[in-house]
Amino acid sequence: MYKPKAENPVFAALLIIVACAFIAASTLFAKALGTGQFGAPLHPFQISFGRFLFAFLVLGMAAMVLWPELQRPHLGFHLARTASGWAGVTLMFASVAYIPLADATAISFLNPVFGMILAIPLLGERVGKWRWLAALIAFVGAMILLRPTPESFQPAALLALGAAMALGLELSFIKKLTAREGPFSILLVNNALGLCIAGVAVSFVWQSLSLSQWILMAGVGCAMAAAQACFVNAMARADASFVAPFSYATLIFAAGYDIIFYRVIPDAITILGAGVIIAGALLLAWREGLRAPPKA
Repeated sequence: MYKPKAENPVFAALLIIVACAFIAASTLFAKALGTGQFGAPLHPFQISFGRFLFAFLVLGMAAMVLWPELQRPHLGFHLARTASGWAGVTLMFASVAYIPLADATAISFLNPVFGMILAIPLLGERVGKWRWLAALIAFVGAMILLRPTPESFQPAALLALGAAMALGLELSFIKKLTAREGPFSILLVNNALGLCIAGVAVSFVWQSLSLSQWILMAGVGCAMAAAQACFVNAMARADASFVAPFSYATLIFAAGYDIIFYRVIPDAITILGAGVIIAGALLLAWREGLRAPPKA
């Protein structure tokens, strides 16, 4: 039987921030593949296939070296988590081909709000007023970034919104799994199942790839493997409703990548929205620090 990790909210928050840098990098690579910067534009199904293929290869090689202890998987939870995760990343990869990286990230990172809400019926977590307030502040920041007016609305934004809902659902299943299985077991099974799902989907849209496209596909998978390793370890050390708001840091990394690679400079609205989101996460971290009992 797997022994759950000791609670450590601060370390969990740091792991999530590191994961954010890798997640934003994988989305950057996906945007390059989906917009045809290195050859013919790839279908989101094909990009998702590359993400699961190379992530599984990385984890498989790590398993041969480390020989980690593996637990008997709960296939029901794993299938639910993998299906929602595959849907989320595929929709996210589709959205960044049409809208700026930072905008898509801002929309998709409503997923912690969905994750916090779903943690109540699915995980039985109690969400206090400070968590609700922090989530509300973050939601207001996301709305500022969305600029929800008829002039600025883009239909592709709905793809990112769908990604947020799917990834929020995935949060709840990850928490269920981390209570009974080790992080490596979760990652290995998830990517194996994801590769099967993505393999079926890509069979309908497959097209040949150039060497540079294969390299970028490998980048997507390796970055996501690293992000997942950080993420499931964080989820094993803190409540989902506490960990979730810190994933908004991906927005900061996405904006940075936009500046470096696409020369897209954030305007005042982007800075304001990001600041409000960060304020919500900091409020939550401060309150959790006050509530946390002293460690032995």
